[in-house]
Amino acid sequence: MMAACVILDIGGVLEITPETGWERRWEERLELPPGTVHERMHDVWRAGSLGNISEREVNEQVAARLGLDAPQAEAFMGDLWAEYLGTPNEELIAYVRGLRGTCGLGILSNSFVGARERETARYHFDELVERIVYSHELGIEKPDPRAFEAAWAGLDVPPENCLFIDDFAVNVEAARAVGMQAHLFEDNARTIARIGTHIRRNPGAGSPSVTRAR
Repeated sequence: MMAACVILDIGGVLEITPETGWERRWEERLELPPGTVHERMHDVWRAGSLGNISEREVNEQVAARLGLDAPQAEAFMGDLWAEYLGTPNEELIAYVRGLRGTCGLGILSNSFVGARERETARYHFDELVERIVYSHELGIEKPDPRAFEAAWAGLDVPPENCLFIDDFAVNVEAARAVGMQAHLFEDNARTIARIGTHIRRNPGAGSPSVTRAR
């Protein structure tokens, strides 16, 4: 049994995901008023985040609601995924990789249908941590307390020994409310320091050079 665990968010933490303005560009291209994409698609985005719709159905709804042909719909979704996936936070990912064997490691992400396949292919998060909980697979989003419980389940560590890291204060507060320790991600330096303090206070078996069998 590991004495501590670290559970991280993806977007804005392990991935750097600034807004790209892709929705507004499509509105301009289609001569639609600002906000039209969100207005027409918000229920589809919500369904996708909870796994209540398939990728194929998302693509069909995009085409139907925005009047796009097949190549346009594919390009539209390509722009969505480009912003969603962002770029890797290389420094933090490398640090977390070095923690393997010293603590339990997990991911808890408010996600979208198709995210696991794309993030596995691009970032190999399945090799970085032991447990990944996606909202579109669980059917529950942060800050619902059940999402946090699902994240620490299976890591064999009590919630009070788990440190949760997220870039939204509401999720950090929700994690604390269910008994976890939590840290608001603002930059790598402070986050790495907070993780180090957490592990020192909850030492486990192993050392940073030990890699657990998967």
